[in-house]
Amino acid sequence: MGSTVHVGLGLAVALLLLVIVAAGVAWVASIATGRATVTAAVRAAIQLAAVSAIIGSVVKWLWAAALFGLVMLVVAAVTAGKRVTGGRHGTRPAAVALVAGVVPVVAIVLATGTVPLTGIAVIPVVGIVIGGAMTATSLCGRRALDELKTRHGEYEAALALGFPPRDAAMEIARPAAGQALVPALDQTRTVGLVTLPGAFVGVLIGSGNPVQAGAAQLLVLIGLLAAETIAVVVTMELVARGVVDDPSRMWTVAPRRSARSRRAR
Repeated sequence: MGSTVHVGLGLAVALLLLVIVAAGVAWVASIATGRATVTAAVRAAIQLAAVSAIIGSVVKWLWAAALFGLVMLVVAAVTAGKRVTGGRHGTRPAAVALVAGVVPVVAIVLATGTVPLTGIAVIPVVGIVIGGAMTATSLCGRRALDELKTRHGEYEAALALGFPPRDAAMEIARPAAGQALVPALDQTRTVGLVTLPGAFVGVLIGSGNPVQAGAAQLLVLIGLLAAETIAVVVTMELVARGVVDDPSRMWTVAPRRSARSRRAR
């Protein structure tokens, strides 16, 4: 983005002021994200600096690009798992949801020849899809567990009516899936009218024409919808089956088993 952003003192000042504004507003409003905002900004700067330093070498070899994509997937799984369960024990379920969502989308894009099988083309697509699936997984998992905690009495009532534990949990938590997909749906509905996302702008900056830019952005948006939908459905299934739980929300496999055994008696 060298043609649109000038790297220098002005950029440093702008970034610093933006972080101060974000953290300051959070502090004034007492929403407890001020420190997290500063930390996220510092991490982003360090990580992007590191990626910028190595990306030129990584994209030269397809195997290196694939390895880089695997690293992105692992980091996304750890991040989503911690967001959902509050600990590292959520990493594996999150990885299952992410792989289920990302792999089919990337496979279709590459198999159809829409994106060339080169590192410079594969890494951006994989990164965007993983990022979207990570966000959807986090939103769905957290919301589903919160619903099951808040409406646990309804869950117990469903068990008493003869619902299997998985089906009873699904009845309570299913709306979380729709909520997790709202950001992706809104972005797709309003593209070109409210926002011009990164893929569109990137192609234009890279000397592509508006038609190519629109095609690239459409591919990204539809791919994100597909990946996030699959990831959300898998996350819901894992939550309903007790594979994903969070003891801090008082929702674990044990209460469901005891409820089932009580019903059996």
